[in-house]
Amino acid sequence: MVLNDKTPKRLRGRPQIRPDAETRQLIVAAARHEFHGRGYAGASMGRVAERAGVSTKTMYRLIPTKADLFRSVVADRISRFYLELDEKRLEELPIEEALERILIGYGTLSFDEEAVSSLHLVIAECDRFPEIGTAFYELALRPTSQTMAAWLERRQKLGEIEAGDAMVAVGVLRGMMTMEPQRAIMLGLRPPPDLEEITIRARYCARLFLSGCRTKQG
Repeated sequence: MVLNDKTPKRLRGRPQIRPDAETRQLIVAAARHEFHGRGYAGASMGRVAERAGVSTKTMYRLIPTKADLFRSVVADRISRFYLELDEKRLEELPIEEALERILIGYGTLSFDEEAVSSLHLVIAECDRFPEIGTAFYELALRPTSQTMAAWLERRQKLGEIEAGDAMVAVGVLRGMMTMEPQRAIMLGLRPPPDLEEITIRARYCARLFLSGCRTKQG
């Protein structure tokens, strides 16, 4: 009698290759630690590759330069902000609750350790490396402002508020929500606020802003 051999047979050929998207995420995560620990000038592409567990050849194929690497780190953080924001859900909420959620999301983004570290890095090194200032503006500051402005414009078209120039109004909102605490954090005068403090501040800022531009219909 011949017994069935249930031992799985090994497949021939090369082992399965990790998808580029997954490899890129490993590289971006490693780069985040490298930039925040050593700054832009001190960051090493070789150390990033080693930390990510990939070859330098693979890293340079996916992300060719240090500037591209920094842009990828900034873009990754902002993409997480958009996922958390849930713009579709915002359209279903009353205006005050929706604005509170936007400001909570923006406050959480602005006050977290990664964002504060990135802002420190950009301010300290953008004179020598203007490309990082450009990247931070194009991938972080401008898109978040445009997203908030687009929401304000939609609410204006519905007749709920009269805020005038939406981008100017967003500048006011951003300043109210983050300027004073963020400045104190960067000067080492206080720790970042927790979610409860961010929520309380967002609620206050939303009410104060809407008290000045809400219509009778809104």
